[in-house]
Amino acid sequence: MKARIFQKPKNAMQSGRAGTQRWILEFAPAEPRKPDPLMGWAGSGDTRRQIRLGFATREAALAYAERNGIEAEVVPAPTRTLKIQAYADNFR
Repeated sequence: MKARIFQKPKNAMQSGRAGTQRWILEFAPAEPRKPDPLMGWAGSGDTRRQIRLGFATREAALAYAERNGIEAEVVPAPTRTLKIQAYADNFR
């Protein structure tokens, strides 16, 4: 089993950062999605793709992966850059 461990980025449409401090373990897809012949929706028989586990720390997520024999890849969180500007800069 392969999985990735990452931090959820901040939603671009909102100013708050709720839920961005948690680390998420998400399984890699085991088989590709294929269209359903009747409805045309994309689906697969891989049920692990529906599972997302949340952890308080990166170390807790790694410990869970090691304990359960999951090959995990840690994706570092992108660095936050602040664009500081004054309201008057909009009219220059």
